[in-house]
Amino acid sequence: MMFKLYLVSFFVQGLLLLAQAHENEKKIEFYQLKKGNMELNLTNYGATIISVIVPDKHGNLADITLGYDSIEEYKNDTVYFGALVGRVANRIGKAQFTLDGKTYKLPANDHGNTLHGGTTGFGDVVWTVKSHKQDSHITFTYHSFDNEQGFPGKLEVSVTYKLIETNKLSVKMIGKPVDKATPVNLAQHTYWNLRGHNSGDILSHTVQIFGSKITPVDEKLIPTGELKSVKDTPYDFLKPKEVGSQINELPGLYDINYVVDDEGSSKQLKKVAIVRDNVSGRQLELWSNQPGLQYYTSGMLKDTKGKGGATYHKYGGIALETQGFPDSVNHPHFPSQIVHPGETYKHRMLYTFTAN
Repeated sequence: MMFKLYLVSFFVQGLLLLAQAHENEKKIEFYQLKKGNMELNLTNYGATIISVIVPDKHGNLADITLGYDSIEEYKNDTVYFGALVGRVANRIGKAQFTLDGKTYKLPANDHGNTLHGGTTGFGDVVWTVKSHKQDSHITFTYHSFDNEQGFPGKLEVSVTYKLIETNKLSVKMIGKPVDKATPVNLAQHTYWNLRGHNSGDILSHTVQIFGSKITPVDEKLIPTGELKSVKDTPYDFLKPKEVGSQINELPGLYDINYVVDDEGSSKQLKKVAIVRDNVSGRQLELWSNQPGLQYYTSGMLKDTKGKGGATYHKYGGIALETQGFPDSVNHPHFPSQIVHPGETYKHRMLYTFTAN
């Protein structure tokens, strides 16, 4: 009997590997969206944003996102430049969770924890292009199979990037479980430098975050389960202040989840953050319907070779990842990320770019 069970298990694992291989046989392509003075370049590898080009206060155009020149560099990437990450973005403590009485073991790719979906998350696979209109939008889709990276059930995923009005970017992420309940928490992982991707650090950028609480973490960046006020701490960005103004009071960087104020309805967009660079005059305003925001100041970058001959160093960009709370699958009092068949996960973001 044990031998038969072993053969069945071996066969099932083989089918999963074949399914993954088939998914990644799809051709990797580059795509562009352009409307007015705004240009967005993307690839279906990881549904990744490669560049965002917008004008400064003098009308000069610049690429304001960190990234690479080649697909090979994206395949070897360890910092998730521009990727759409999931099935569960951010961290899952001890690389496991229990759902409906069953414990699921996941790849431990971050100090014994799972980060951004595992060793081969959604940012590491080839998506299908469902529709593309250069002056409007592009929609990527991905079929995540049962037990991919240890997660239960099949999941149909899509992300639509759409240029609207003047210098506005809408991002809409959808997840639909097919046959089993599963956690879903997708995030867009672009690094922003509003002065230009190759212009040095972002310490003088001014940031305002509409979150009066954070979810504190342990030494491995796993939430303790608390909700803590930012008042009288370096995490207080309720009023605009420079990124670097209190960063020396921290262990080297910001990498923390904020509880977005006035959670309200999950269908409503809420203002999450405003980032401004006074040199270029560029400003980014971010809205989302998610309860959390991971604020990350790229403290792990070190002599990273980027696009156009640029080298990215510590504090080279800001990631603003709207999301569910990290490790919510192991904290029942956090907003749930569990989605059941017949339900739809909907994550909306709106970026507005201005310059003055």
